[in-house]
Amino acid sequence: MHAQRPLRIISLALLPFVVAKMPSAATPARAADAAASTSATSDAEETPAEHDARMAWWRNARFGMFIHWGVYSVPAGTYDGKKINGIGEWIQNYGEIPMDKYAAYPKQFDPVKFNANEWVSLAKAAGMKYIVITSKHHDGFAMFKSDASPFNIVDDTPFKRDPLKELAAACQKQGIKLGFYYSQSQDWNHPGGAVIRRGSRKTDWWDPAQQGSFDDYLQTVAIPQVKEILSNYGPVAVLWWDTPREMTKERAAALHDLLKLQPGIISNNRLGGGFQGDTETPEQTIPAKGFPGRDWETCMTINDTWGYKSYDTNFKSTRRLLHNLIDIASKGGNYLLNVGPNAEGEIPEPEQLRLREMGEWLKVNGEAIYGTSASPFEKQLKWGRCMQKNGKLYLSVFDWPTDGKLLVPLLNERATASLLIEPNKPLPVKATPDGLVIDVPTTAPDENTTMIVLQPEGELKFAAIPLPKQAEDGTIRLTPQDADISGGAGVEGESVQNIGHWRTTKDAISWKIGVNHPGKFDVTLLYAQSNDRDGASFTFTAQNQSLSGTVQGTKNANTYEEMKLGTIEISQPSAVKFAIKADKVPENKYVMNLRNITLTPVP
Repeated sequence: MHAQRPLRIISLALLPFVVAKMPSAATPARAADAAASTSATSDAEETPAEHDARMAWWRNARFGMFIHWGVYSVPAGTYDGKKINGIGEWIQNYGEIPMDKYAAYPKQFDPVKFNANEWVSLAKAAGMKYIVITSKHHDGFAMFKSDASPFNIVDDTPFKRDPLKELAAACQKQGIKLGFYYSQSQDWNHPGGAVIRRGSRKTDWWDPAQQGSFDDYLQTVAIPQVKEILSNYGPVAVLWWDTPREMTKERAAALHDLLKLQPGIISNNRLGGGFQGDTETPEQTIPAKGFPGRDWETCMTINDTWGYKSYDTNFKSTRRLLHNLIDIASKGGNYLLNVGPNAEGEIPEPEQLRLREMGEWLKVNGEAIYGTSASPFEKQLKWGRCMQKNGKLYLSVFDWPTDGKLLVPLLNERATASLLIEPNKPLPVKATPDGLVIDVPTTAPDENTTMIVLQPEGELKFAAIPLPKQAEDGTIRLTPQDADISGGAGVEGESVQNIGHWRTTKDAISWKIGVNHPGKFDVTLLYAQSNDRDGASFTFTAQNQSLSGTVQGTKNANTYEEMKLGTIEISQPSAVKFAIKADKVPENKYVMNLRNITLTPVP
């Protein structure tokens, strides 16, 4: 996995008046001709109906547990007495630990507190419907008994047990689907395995012992091990590939063909070689518009690491995790939330606590998550999110209206509403020219987020959402909450938000603002960027005018500084479109974290 920062998307722009039918529940819109090309079973004859049937349980699930567990939990983020930057499972790469030194860690790996039934019970208590666990990560250490390599938990540790076999049995017993992550390309402890360069070193590899034939590695390690995990561990629901480096079509096909060993299996888009898989996998990010026409799943950490680091205590709040789950469901995706067990086999208590709290919320509100489809609104609602199922709209109110009036931009003449927790107590609903107004309690019943069930009569009729306007003092503020974003970038943060995960020139960010007081304006960005990831260039545009800039480091991604771009002129009152787009992004870097753009009137 790669380190990224989680986000929560809020966007607001003009929504035109349209009339639409509510789609059927649970099945997201999908291009019919995509079914064959995305089949996980190599069955080119799979029909759209067959594809939908194979994906049905996954689409209904909405919430799963990712588990990153391996021998990297022994150093737990520290090597040679020093804390190593980066995510825990990448410690060998970031710390440039030689293969012979890393080989000592399995001798210290004895997770006697591991209990497969407890892990599965925790997933169930959290309201999760499936588990995906690392069978082998980039360090090449197999978490199962493998005849292809002795570098595995049964043959190379004092533990001598196969946790994947125990987990498979526990999942079958408790009715949880089980999938396996496998790093098919990167492998830092088998000669020939692909290596990704990090830091200042001039070669991908840091230890001459890593060099070798990639094809030999595939034939002797990767292909046999994938065959093992697909043959020896009961029903396998998901095969989660990771990093397609060096994977040509021919190389990838040999691995892809093994999926036939598990009829009905679902695979992701990270195999390489042109194989799209069944699911898109944004990492640590929630795309602003999801992936129309594709099934997708955001994978994300609870703190800042995937694999265990003893000193990473930056845990997200339960409220934020729930908002992420709801935000993803409102865009038709799944949430694969990670835990990182320690070297003793325990899932850290702060992670358990948050998962159990999420499960308590889902016991009451799960109807609004499981089996729902994406919001029918073209833009996300400023006060929260919307899911739909069986003719009902589930309104998740993040920002509760203090006046007790919730405006929903629908022009239907009649509708019924209630709190999800009190279905037999109707809430008054009034039709107005601006939309349906629901009378709600002046205080939110749930501090995390309250769900309202709205059932409009007839086809949905959408009202226009007013444009944000220029301030009375003439200032124009372009904020993350008001941005219209396409691509992988999106809005992140809770109390203070920014546009992050902006990595390509294809990501587009724009605003449409009502300008009543035209004139000349000085344009200033407030942004942050790590010193080792600067260098991106960009262009800001407004009314056929453009200003360019190059991103300089601000120390780190959380240290914000101003950048003065120059001056533009708006000639007359109008609805003005402002946009910012990257022109060039250096390899393995991203543009910036953008907190806002301010246009200040020139006296």
